[in-house]
Amino acid sequence: MAGTESLLPYIDAKKESEQPAIIIDSREAGAAPKVVKGLREMGALIIIRSLDRGDYIISDECAFERKTVHDFVHTLTHRHLFEQLFLLKEAYSKPFILIEGYFPIIYKISRINPSSVWGAMFTLARNGINMIHTTSYKETIDFLYTSAKQEQIAEKRVPAVHPAKKVETMADAQIYFLASLPNIGREKAVSILRTYGTPLSALINVDRWPRDVYGLGPKITEKVKEVLHSVYSDGTNKADCKEK
Repeated sequence: MAGTESLLPYIDAKKESEQPAIIIDSREAGAAPKVVKGLREMGALIIIRSLDRGDYIISDECAFERKTVHDFVHTLTHRHLFEQLFLLKEAYSKPFILIEGYFPIIYKISRINPSSVWGAMFTLARNGINMIHTTSYKETIDFLYTSAKQEQIAEKRVPAVHPAKKVETMADAQIYFLASLPNIGREKAVSILRTYGTPLSALINVDRWPRDVYGLGPKITEKVKEVLHSVYSDGTNKADCKEK
């Protein structure tokens, strides 16, 4: 793939030991030091990089986003999860979300309905996002190490960093434009475009979104309208600008 960074030199250096290499995002490495340490202790070659997509890369096809159960629920309330994972899917043909922790805790988190969590998981699976659940960081270590060995030693694949996908088509540009609005994201942007055809038509009919587009309620629509109708300000005093 053009623009893909191969780590074949690292793999060749370790071929004799039959140990896999795992690329870990630098932010994830800071957030999950026990996972990084555990993988190293098992013999994996750890390469820490600043990644545009994913937390762990084990081949040119497989990449993982790791969330604790609490993080998973929190991300759902802020609508960032779907955007993260759909972007991961654009970069890797086999994207995974690895959810770590005690899942029944969702029934004790008052700010979110458990059915919303199950619904989100079904939506992700339906859209081709593979889901893995581990109960602890130790299980996460074992799973990542075993998966990396299978991809690299058995399947002869090499971990590779795929760059962030650039906007290449008109459809990509339209989705990106609408997805940048508050609480919209890629999934809702696609629904809006399917309903109204063009971004301009969608913005003209923004008042109709709660009626015409599933999942877009009045609160989201009001936030979008606030952005569309607010006067731009970068904090510069207009009077000062005129004097200059």
